[in-house]
Amino acid sequence: MPNTISPAFHEPALAKEVISLLAPFSPGRYLDGTVGGGGHARRILEASAPGGTVYGLDRDAEALAAASQALKSFGDRVMLRQGNFRAAGEIYRGVGFDGILLDLGISSHQIDTASRGFSFDREGPVDMRMDRGEGRSATELLAGIEESELVRVLSTYGESVFSRRIAREIIRERATRPLYSTSRLAEVVRRAVPQHSERKSVAQVFQALRIMVNDEIGALEEGLEELFSVLLPHGRLAVISYHSLEDRAVKTFFSGLADPCICPPDFPVCACGKVPAVRLLTRKPIRPSEAEVESNPRSRSARLRAAEKLEVPATGGTGQRQATKR
Repeated sequence: MPNTISPAFHEPALAKEVISLLAPFSPGRYLDGTVGGGGHARRILEASAPGGTVYGLDRDAEALAAASQALKSFGDRVMLRQGNFRAAGEIYRGVGFDGILLDLGISSHQIDTASRGFSFDREGPVDMRMDRGEGRSATELLAGIEESELVRVLSTYGESVFSRRIAREIIRERATRPLYSTSRLAEVVRRAVPQHSERKSVAQVFQALRIMVNDEIGALEEGLEELFSVLLPHGRLAVISYHSLEDRAVKTFFSGLADPCICPPDFPVCACGKVPAVRLLTRKPIRPSEAEVESNPRSRSARLRAAEKLEVPATGGTGQRQATKR
């Protein structure tokens, strides 16, 4: 089947690795919690033919429209809904999944669409909402945020070493007029940092504001719990992240399920009764090859982790401790 991804959406990152880890089969049921333009979903459908089904979710109505067009040839093997993966159990009530994928971050379509406000290289409103029918834009949030909270957001979500200087400059600038345009926000940030750090600092600020506007870390932490609850035993959960905050949250979640023992390190035998709920399929994150980065530059920062859900006994017993504590 030819590649039918909308040209406005990027080639999916680590596509072969995702299929290898999810190991789709017919008639399995799969959830793509960030379906985007349908690139990964199409590959899951192909790998799970003839009877596999993909249930797609995305907060972005434009992404869903593109995915619907790209996947229409698969007919009733595809179901698409608008929504946040943190509510997957409610949206697809009663459905258990053999595999689940999250491809975090933003799509090329969102970056390249000036009216979305995700890119400082394109003049547009400072919106940054994944779902433009929900919540407040970045401009609205910046209009009322306290300086101390803005420092926290820039430091935590943007990992900026100039968070205080940038926050102070933004607060000073908003006193004259709201920060409506991406170019003006970028210029304010540039004024606050050394020249050699301008582009990196602007990118960090835009990332931090996007994460804040969409509550991306909160959605991820809640969503991982939600998705694990609808994953069937022996089902697999794969997550592609694009920055250290996301990857850290995924690693922490998987590690806690793989080694839940809370006994003191010097206990020779587990006494807490907690047993592993997953088998890690990736001890370290999988990164794209040099060839993939060359052909798909926006995959450069992708990191893929995956785990398989185990059938956990109703009551845990005691047993030998794992040799290595994470």
